[in-house]
Amino acid sequence: MRNGYPLVELHRHLDGNVRLATVLDIAESRGIELPADDAETLRPFVQITEPEPDLLGFLRRFEVLRTIMADYDAVRRIARENVEDAAAEEIDYLELRFSPWFMAEPHDLDPAGVVEAVCDGIEEALEAESEVDRRACGLPPRARLIGIISRNFGQQVGWVELEAALAGRKRGVVALDLAGDEANWPGELFVEHFRRAREAGLRTIAHAGEADGARSVRQALLGLGAERIGHGIRAIDDDSVIDLLAERSIPLEICPTSNLQTSTVASWSEHPLPRFLERGLAVTINTDDPSISGIDLAHEYRVAEEKLGLDQAALLRCQENALDAAFLSETERKALLGSARAAEP
Repeated sequence: MRNGYPLVELHRHLDGNVRLATVLDIAESRGIELPADDAETLRPFVQITEPEPDLLGFLRRFEVLRTIMADYDAVRRIARENVEDAAAEEIDYLELRFSPWFMAEPHDLDPAGVVEAVCDGIEEALEAESEVDRRACGLPPRARLIGIISRNFGQQVGWVELEAALAGRKRGVVALDLAGDEANWPGELFVEHFRRAREAGLRTIAHAGEADGARSVRQALLGLGAERIGHGIRAIDDDSVIDLLAERSIPLEICPTSNLQTSTVASWSEHPLPRFLERGLAVTINTDDPSISGIDLAHEYRVAEEKLGLDQAALLRCQENALDAAFLSETERKALLGSARAAEP
């Protein structure tokens, strides 16, 4: 699948990628009641098998996962296992995103403490022997972090989440994202949050064009200063927005299975990913929430080939786009590329 190119994922929510075994173990050790007491009977409460009517239906699948985020040790473990899972998938570089308030709220944790615990978990994973070897070869750490402002908690909570993310800048938090209920909480409410993030040195991303239309993508670009767009599917409805994305060379973080499960697209045949590539947009392929969708990154590349009709050249272009769009230095980018090429038989 590598095609002599690094395998990079830019859009994965660490709070949407929690092992079912971990859910059960943490629940048992903390006395948390779950709707089922083994992995297979718990799976239907977490994993989507049929499309939900909208994004909010999809987001409700997070509730069981949030239930076990009971303390900072649990959060640290979830973060560490995300990096371990990426290594098992042979992902060369990953940007993991998370909302501090979303993870903190069920058990009244401090969002800043959640960021600290996530950073601790990532660092624990990166202390493994394989990661030490990567550093010796001049490669970047396998994972970096993106803090999220969850729209549906409102502007005031947004400031709390921003400050929590800023506190993690020296520990791997490289960017700010906007996610959540896009249709009811427009990006216009968070312009000042993103201005402050940029001033403080964070890169900026926004979910847009998933639960709202092309206008949301335009606002994310012009109002929030987004350097990448999460999903961006509804941009296909407005040629002027596609032109704007192309002119600014804005990468799209597309998650094919998630797009179907949220009913952002009604069928594989209607997915605009191939048309975006034809228009010259920088499409990347990602998983979104692996535990909820029941997938991994290899699955999404297979979907892109088998369901969306991408040939090997187009798949390679998506890999190239992901490496180019990653929040890496040019030295790190070249090191990843050189490592991937050296590994080819």
